[in-house]
Amino acid sequence: MTEPIKPIFDKQIFWDVDFEKIDYEAKANWVIVRVFERGDVQDIRNCRRFYGDERVSEALLNAKFLMLKTLYLASAIVEKPIEDFKCYKNRQLNPALFPY
Repeated sequence: MTEPIKPIFDKQIFWDVDFEKIDYEAKANWVIVRVFERGDVQDIRNCRRFYGDERVSEALLNAKFLMLKTLYLASAIVEKPIEDFKCYKNRQLNPALFPY
């Protein structure tokens, strides 16, 4: 049995986990969000090639949190308005941090 093909990403994106042990199928949504948050253009292209645009769109649209710059990038790539993103809706429900 051959080993499944792994996508090519910069190891610095996954600095806090064992890069060799990442399960790219079971943790696909986490990997996609992490690549969009911390990767460069080439990493994002590799992510889209590996997972396909439909799976990438689904992961980004349902992400619980995306940085604002990542949200706008994701909106442009998946060609959906930011209002369709779950993280945008969550941000509207909680507009400010709690005053502790």
